[in-house]
Amino acid sequence: MTIYLHEALPCRYPIPQAVEILKEIRPLARDDGLVFPGVSHGKPFSNGTINKALRSLGYDTQEVITGHGFRSTACTMLAERLKVPIDWIERQLAHRVAGALGDAYNRSQFLDDRRKMMQRWADYLDRLRHGVDVVQLRAG
Repeated sequence: MTIYLHEALPCRYPIPQAVEILKEIRPLARDDGLVFPGVSHGKPFSNGTINKALRSLGYDTQEVITGHGFRSTACTMLAERLKVPIDWIERQLAHRVAGALGDAYNRSQFLDDRRKMMQRWADYLDRLRHGVDVVQLRAG
C-alpha cells in the first residue's frame, strides 16, 4: 500500500491488521479516493484535525498530548520496549536518510522487516489494551 505522508514523498507501509480495516471502509471514501479526507478537496486530514479531535475528547493539546506525539511515542516504544532497529522505525515514519545524499544512495525500505515490526507493534498494543505488560505506578 502506498501512502503519501509528506507531499511528494510516497511511502510503502506494511500495516498487517489495518489493511483489512481499510478495505472495509474503502466504500466510505470520497470521490477523490481519500478514506480520511481533510477540509480541502483532494487533501488528507491534517495533524490539526487529530488535535481538534483530541481537544473534543477533553485533552489539552498544548500541554498534555498532540497527534504528532503518537509518532514519537511509537518511535520510543518500538526502540526501547521491542528493541527494533532505528533504521526500520525511521523508514516507517517516512523520515529521510540523514546527510546531503542520504536518500540518493540509501533507498532501502526494509519492507519485510517493517511488516514484522508492525505486527509486533500491533500485538504489543493488543497486550497493553488487555492489561498485559502494563506497569502499575504507585503514588508517593
